[in-house]
Amino acid sequence: MSDREPPRRRVPGPARPARPGPKARPAASRPVRRPAASRPAPRVIRLGSPRPRLRLVGLAFTLVLAAFVVRLFQVQVVDAGTYAAKAERNRYVGQVLAAERGEITDRNGIALATSEDAYDITADPTMFTPEELEVGDGPEQAAALLAPILGQEQDTLVGKLRPEDKDLRYVKLAGRQTPQVWKQIKDLKSALAAKAQTDGSTVNVLAGVFSVPTSKRVYPNGDLAAGILGWVNGEDKAGGGIELQLNKQLAGKDGKIRYAQSGGRLVPTVGSTETPAVPGSDVELTIDRDIQWAAQNAITEQVRKSRADRGYVIVQDTRTGEILAMANSPGFDPNDLSDASPEALGNAALQDAYEPGSTAKVLSMAAVLEENAATPATHVVVPNRLHRGDRLFKDDVDHPTWYLTLNGVLAKSSNIGTILATGQLGRTQAQANKVLYDYLRRFGLGSYTGLGFPGETKGILAPPDQWSTSQQYTIPFGQGVSVNAMQAASVYSTIANDGVRIEPTLVRGTKGADGRFTPAPKPERTRVVSAKTAKTLARMLESVVDDEEGTGTRARIPGYRVAGKTGTANRVDPATGKYHGYTSSFAGFAPADNPRVTVYCAIQNATEGSYFGGQICGPVYKQVMEFALKTLQVPPTGAKPANLPVTFEP
Repeated sequence: MSDREPPRRRVPGPARPARPGPKARPAASRPVRRPAASRPAPRVIRLGSPRPRLRLVGLAFTLVLAAFVVRLFQVQVVDAGTYAAKAERNRYVGQVLAAERGEITDRNGIALATSEDAYDITADPTMFTPEELEVGDGPEQAAALLAPILGQEQDTLVGKLRPEDKDLRYVKLAGRQTPQVWKQIKDLKSALAAKAQTDGSTVNVLAGVFSVPTSKRVYPNGDLAAGILGWVNGEDKAGGGIELQLNKQLAGKDGKIRYAQSGGRLVPTVGSTETPAVPGSDVELTIDRDIQWAAQNAITEQVRKSRADRGYVIVQDTRTGEILAMANSPGFDPNDLSDASPEALGNAALQDAYEPGSTAKVLSMAAVLEENAATPATHVVVPNRLHRGDRLFKDDVDHPTWYLTLNGVLAKSSNIGTILATGQLGRTQAQANKVLYDYLRRFGLGSYTGLGFPGETKGILAPPDQWSTSQQYTIPFGQGVSVNAMQAASVYSTIANDGVRIEPTLVRGTKGADGRFTPAPKPERTRVVSAKTAKTLARMLESVVDDEEGTGTRARIPGYRVAGKTGTANRVDPATGKYHGYTSSFAGFAPADNPRVTVYCAIQNATEGSYFGGQICGPVYKQVMEFALKTLQVPPTGAKPANLPVTFEP
């Protein structure tokens, strides 16, 4: 049976009565309705079952997940060790944190050597391999970019980036570079990294280049006191002077840092381990920058005028032994050693050994006075020639027989008179030699000065039983014995300090990272001669400068009493070992009656103009001494000079 409901039949009802209205019009004919056209029945679309498609999608999704699971299993289980090692190798970087080197200052805290911010440019060679960069010429590409910035050859950089040791993780490409250099590299590195993210063909070949903050040694005064300071090279290695002597205190202790990186960049969310660097201590020297400048300027100018090989000036505080200046010419600029002469490197004032000449006669006079062998007024008859041993001795000028006092022997710098005076030190010449030798040793000859300076010479002083026949008579006037400039200056400081020798000092103390100042140990003091002998010698040395017959008149300083001694010695050429040229010198102190400052000057092998010590070193002494007295605010004593007699009437 059909489920359709049968059509309903319309049943006619009773007729309705007609509604009254207007008069009816005649009926019009109506159009006949056509039966409606039959419409086709709508098409019914039957949907298929979705279950097969769902099964297909589910299967595909399952396969993808299975692939991920398999890969994850391979990474985390099968090859876990390999990938962990690779990640560890590329993720963590270890670097050295360079300690900040301490400053070197003068006695007033003015910086003579300091450090400025700089960067060591480093690299991790393992990040330049073909496996890491996916290119075979990574080191070559990186070197081509870095070479013009670092000023190095490309081949040199390639060798560092592709070392023989394949496990090497750290190489230094360039040390002590300015912040501007590192910024240039960093900007280039960032640009490559940004381009590599958008351009698959670009490789950031600088991803393995890093920087380590460090410092660069700077000498703000150029060549001033370079012989004292020394230098620090580009590898942060001390190369002489105080920099080398006190390197342990100045250098501090480097630290270490190990951190995570990705693509050459620090990963801030991953922890790092760090051992902080310990900064070095500051070193305060005894020198005064201004006095050092005056000394260096004076000796440089005189060496130039005299066309000499070299020269040195030492300024010392007679009361404390502190060195106020130690100047060498020629010198060098520790900021740039490329133009420095090898002979100029170092500190010639401490490293040169030479025969002092007549400035050493004060040692002979000290022995004669201390042993009561003579007095300043003792008569000494000085012939034009004196035969002793196998030689015939003379003075620097021919002269008739001189009738000099012992004071006159020193004032006129007579070699013959000195030989005669020291001959009174013993009953025999051998005994006299032994007595003189003992005094030379007490004054510091043949021994290190106590400065502990790198490369310092202690000079040459043979025992008296080894003196040759001629040395027995030349050593009293400063030939046949060798000293350095500091030893020579110390002799005069000892006399100025009432006969007490104070070991010279260059370092006042150090200041650690905590700001505490630690004074240097007090220098050793040794009584060499009596105060009476020292004061007598000071008055005799005044005659050298003040008396018209003295050899040091060009060292006079108006208003001050000056004690000094000239020297002109035959010079041993260090290249040949034979005598050639002269060593010219002048040594003294002021004020003579209340000494504060000692100045010593020596010039080697003057080849133009005079070579006499009084003529070329006397003016240097005067110039430097005047400046030092003014700087230290030392007033004249106002006392009149002793004016000891120089000659006598026979």
